[in-house]
Amino acid sequence: METILGSLFILTLITGISGLKIDREYERGVIFRLGRYHQTKGPGMYWILPLIDQKAQVDIRTKTVDIAPQETVTADSVTIKVNAVLYYRIIDANKAINNVEKYQTAVYQAAMTTLRNVVGQNNLDDVLQKRDKINFKVQEIVDEMTEPWGVEIERVEIRDVEIPLAMQRAMAKEAEALREKRARLIKASAEQEASIKLAEASQKIMENPAVLELRRLQMLTEIGAENNTTTLIMMPSDFVSLAKEWTESLQQNKNVSVNGAVKEIIDSHGELNSEVETLHATSLQGDDA
Repeated sequence: METILGSLFILTLITGISGLKIDREYERGVIFRLGRYHQTKGPGMYWILPLIDQKAQVDIRTKTVDIAPQETVTADSVTIKVNAVLYYRIIDANKAINNVEKYQTAVYQAAMTTLRNVVGQNNLDDVLQKRDKINFKVQEIVDEMTEPWGVEIERVEIRDVEIPLAMQRAMAKEAEALREKRARLIKASAEQEASIKLAEASQKIMENPAVLELRRLQMLTEIGAENNTTTLIMMPSDFVSLAKEWTESLQQNKNVSVNGAVKEIIDSHGELNSEVETLHATSLQGDDA
């Protein structure tokens, strides 16, 4: 009798111990009692009725799904291949077990078809330049689809977009043409700005001739500051014309005095600049000497 009681005690103890369950911080236990959902437990240690309760364990950590390259046609009729990565986690272990057979496969299929559909609704330029917008759209749609399964989509990211070789060449030519156009516009703008500045400077010089004389003096100063073997002297064009006529008059009228020739040329030209008058006076003094 004692042996039987001892055996029953040991059997009861073993059975009771078998009902103890321990779940880690990232695990949840879905308890079924006689085949029906009873409750969700964890994390930590808890006890279930042996032979009556059954446990299904669920990992609630964030998981990743690599979506294989999907071939699709964009809205502007370009065939491309797109792959992406999806991040999701279980927020309701009960739904993940009872509402879908294999939530991993279901999430993958939902993400794959949604990615193809969303990419197909956009032009190629949008797919290349507005990935964040497409990522958010895919995440929003897939999250709505998986909500009844107790799954939350945290993020979707398009990784690679494979474009046909012919399209790559066309895009390279387009980019080169845009760069050339931009360079020409910049050059034209610079030339236009320079012409405006020159026109403004010319107008100021015309309004105040002294500015031109100051510029001449400045140029002569700059030339003299360097070790130049050639000296540039700027003078009014009237002075050059006067010198030519003076030379021609002397050659034609050898018997006419220098003073008379100069006086005749000056009278024919009228008033000259102060520089010419000064030069004339100096010349007369030299002849008298």
